[in-house]
Amino acid sequence: MDSRPEIARAAAEAAARQSYGKLVAWLAARTRDVTAAEDALADAFAAALERWPKSGVPEKPEAWLLAVARRRRVDAVRRRLTREAARDHLKLIAEEMEARMTDEELPDERLRLMFACAHPAIEPGVRAPLILQTVLGFDAATIASAFLVSPATMGQRLVRAKMRIRETGIPFRVPERAELGERLDAVLEAIYAAFAEGWSDPAGTETRRRNLATEGIWLGRLVAKLMPQEPEALGLLALMLFAEARRAARRSAEGDFVPLAEQDCDLWDRALIDEAEMLLSHAAVSGVVGRYQLEAAVQSAHAARRLTGRTDWPAIRALYDALFSIVGSPVVAINRAVALAETEGAVAGLAALYVLGDDKRLNEYQPYWAARAGLLARLGQVPQASEAYDRAIGLERDPAVRRFLQGKRAALRN
Repeated sequence: MDSRPEIARAAAEAAARQSYGKLVAWLAARTRDVTAAEDALADAFAAALERWPKSGVPEKPEAWLLAVARRRRVDAVRRRLTREAARDHLKLIAEEMEARMTDEELPDERLRLMFACAHPAIEPGVRAPLILQTVLGFDAATIASAFLVSPATMGQRLVRAKMRIRETGIPFRVPERAELGERLDAVLEAIYAAFAEGWSDPAGTETRRRNLATEGIWLGRLVAKLMPQEPEALGLLALMLFAEARRAARRSAEGDFVPLAEQDCDLWDRALIDEAEMLLSHAAVSGVVGRYQLEAAVQSAHAARRLTGRTDWPAIRALYDALFSIVGSPVVAINRAVALAETEGAVAGLAALYVLGDDKRLNEYQPYWAARAGLLARLGQVPQASEAYDRAIGLERDPAVRRFLQGKRAALRN
């Protein structure tokens, strides 16, 4: 044991990083009261920060935190209810406390907690924030900043979601095979949403968003570890690793945006790419192809440029064809149109984009207008291309990307 304050604080931070979600999940598994579990654990961490600098860091911090949190939960029940009304609840918790549990013996309930947070009864838009808070311990203000809503609004949404878990009795369990597909999709979609929010700030200039991509990958690793036979879990992790591998190449030394086709392959993280390729190969063994595997395969085809010196557009177009048959989203359709333009010419790509014109959601979607502007420019249709660039520039929030688009528009007009 070591009583130095800095070591005690570092131990508490390490325990929070590694065990927060595990402890919340275990504490909430019986009662489904996520809020009470979080409150009890917060008290336990506060006690650790007070006691460990004086008494030293316990040999097993996770077990110490769990014991304190359980005592706090019992005390909270006693305060809230009369002795008679609380008797059954206290008996249940007392039975739990009698069992001596070590770090190795504590069951990992985090996957079950994620499935509860991604239950169909929970609003889709709050699933990713709920997972970030319950599994990773993010506060509402941090999550609100990342998802571009006010802290008060996000806090209210999270409170309502936790109340719904408790009041409707949403089970803490991994669904049976027959219902796993839809529920697993919700978990993976929530994780990918968290990653995407962090990925949209590639320069790391927004402190509260900077770690979201890292945390999304961490969650992806957790699910892949707990469900190693699920090909889509492996596919999602591979997809995120392929994207993360290119982070250093997405901006120039001056902070300018660098599109994928112009990135320096030597700046890509080869270790992450190799890991992603291995995960994708393992996922393929199952013979079951899904959205995330196909998206990861597209990124794999792009990553192959570091070896061949060229982009295999026919393969990418074929992958987008398959992906569109599964997902059918306008986002996939836009990427497919770009790949089509590379294989069959700008006319074919533009025709594929025009087919999407009736989708009103695209009116406010920057990539659609940027792709349209680029193809119109290739065909020499300067006024139309310039107008499309105007729309794309107006919709873009990233200053570096906005400057890139402005440069394209200026070159077109000149």
